[in-house]
Formats: sequence, structure tokens, C-alpha cells
Amino acid sequence: MNNSISLRKRLGLELFRQKEQLIRQKHELHTLFWECTLRCNLACRHCGSDCKAISGQPDMPKEDFLKALDNITPQVDPHRFFIIFTGGEPLMRKDLEECGRACYRREYPWGLVTNGLLLSRQRLDRLLQAGLHSITVSLDGPEDAHNWLRRHPESFRRASQAIGMLSREKEIVWDVVSCINQQNIDTLPVFKEYLIELGVGQWRIFTIFPAGRAAQVPELQLSSSQFKKVLDFIRQTRQEGRIHVNFACEGFLGPYEAEVRDQFYRCHAGISVGSIRINGAISGCPSIRANYDQGNIYQDDFMEVWNNRFEKFRNREWARQGECADCNLFRYCEGNGMHLHDESGKLMTCHYHRL
Repeated sequence: MNNSISLRKRLGLELFRQKEQLIRQKHELHTLFWECTLRCNLACRHCGSDCKAISGQPDMPKEDFLKALDNITPQVDPHRFFIIFTGGEPLMRKDLEECGRACYRREYPWGLVTNGLLLSRQRLDRLLQAGLHSITVSLDGPEDAHNWLRRHPESFRRASQAIGMLSREKEIVWDVVSCINQQNIDTLPVFKEYLIELGVGQWRIFTIFPAGRAAQVPELQLSSSQFKKVLDFIRQTRQEGRIHVNFACEGFLGPYEAEVRDQFYRCHAGISVGSIRINGAISGCPSIRANYDQGNIYQDDFMEVWNNRFEKFRNREWARQGECADCNLFRYCEGNGMHLHDESGKLMTCHYHRL
């Protein structure tokens, strides 16, 4: 399989790399994920957090998160900053509107990621009144494929209803995310038409990495030919221009760079993206393993950790090992996404070598 990169694209990658080096040097925090709950009303086959309806880890009190946010505020511009509530399922929190309103009063825009099961008209109205700026809804394919992945018979219908409501809202930014696997890959053309009919304008496509429950389900992992098929579909769909689709920021894609995403690949975890986990742990991204945590809001000042730690995120030379050791594209890829490294630092998946 030819996965060579043209000279023109290499020049683009080099210019992008120089720009990214400046961003890394400044490492200004612009996005903060808050893992506000591990409770969930689904039991998705691919869940990396193994979330359940009743979690052994209690929700973080909103006062604890807001205290950390107030420590961050003097060193950032809230108008150039975004807070994302994630989980679990954020809508399981009865006080989510209070959490959002508290962020809004501090002039922070905020959003959330949801499976849509609890997003009624009344709940959406309350969220909007609390200053909700953006929302992401998970919908993975036609009804059978989606419900198989989410393991709930009403999941597809309720997520579709939520998307239908959002399509009529003019003052909110929203998109749909889909996790592609062996069960739904062949439905992509039909599913695309369904999303367009629903009024979806922004669509993000993910693949599933082998962590959490997903490590035990072989059907969730795509073969190399299937992975390339997904990228070809995204490229063709972008050329059509009927729905704006992006491949997720999960890895370096060689010849597909800047053709299936709006820009070249870069993992910004620990560079401009930070997160506060359910237990107070400070990390770069909620998808990254806990052994890469850099501190904890219950013992540390968030910005002291942000400004003085995160070395492993900002200097990726440690990732130059295994199949990355002699790769002539390491300067652009830097060992793929941080979430794709195991506890020892070994890379679990190389997107480029799958092409």
C-alpha cells in the first residue's frame, strides 16, 4: 500500500510544525475538560472509562471544580477559553445547569458531550438558560448498529430526537460524533444521508482504540483496509460539500493529512488542552491513561501544575521508541496521540502504518 507523502504536503507539514512549536513553547491553556461524573445511563461496548449507572466514584462537588476554576481565572482570558463537561453522561447530574450557570457567570463559554438519552426539550431549555454554548451528541450509525454499540434499545431514537431539536436552534454550536467499527462501517453512505436529512452540519468520525471495555471486543477494531475505507469516505464526503465531516484528532494520517481534517494533525493534550478528572486528577485529556496524570486539584494548584509540569506532553522525544524509533515522519507525528500509549509508553496503534 502506497502511503508516501508528496513534497508539497511535506512543505505544508513543515510550516505547520514550526507554528506548533511556538504554541508548545507558550502552552497557553484554552480548553478544559471536566469529567463531572462517571455515572452513565448506557453501557457502551467501547467505553474507555467502564462507566455504569451507579458509579463507585462519586460525582465531584461543583464547588471543588469551581474553586479550581477560580484559581485558573487570573491567568487566562475566559473569552478565549472553553469548558467542556464530559463523563460518563453529564446529564446524569441534576445540578448540571447550576454548574454551567456558575461558569457562565464567570464569563466562560461551556459545552457538553452527551448520548442524548436525557436531552428533553425542557432540559435543553434549562441548559440554554444556563448559558450552554455548544453540545456534541453521539450517534454511530443506523438504528441496529447504533443500539448494538450503545446496548440500549431506545438510544438511537432518543439521540435522533435530540439532534432534531438542535437542528432548530440558531444560537448554539453543535455537532454529531460517530464511532466507526466493523458493525457500522458499511452503513456510512446511508448514514450520511440520514444525518443530512436530520439537519446535521458538522460531523466528526472516530475509530475505537483498544482500551477499557473496547479491548475485549474484537469487532470494534477496524482492519487496515477498513480504516483506509473510512478515510476515503471522509475525503469524498468533504469534496461533495453537503455535510462538513472531520476525522478526529486521534492520529497522524500521512498522505491523508489536511484532506480528511481541517488542518494537519497535532495532539494538543497538555499543550492547550487540559482536564480535571472525577477524582481531581490533572491531565491533558480525559482519554489519556491515569498514569500520565500530572497532579491533583485536591493537593496542587492547577496552574502551577500546568505551567511547571506536563514535560512528557510538551517534549515527545521519549516516544521515539519501538516502531517510532527510526521513522522519518516522527517530527510531524511525534508518536501519535498521547491516549494511544500504554502504561509503559509503548504505542498501541500507529495510524500511518495502517495505510
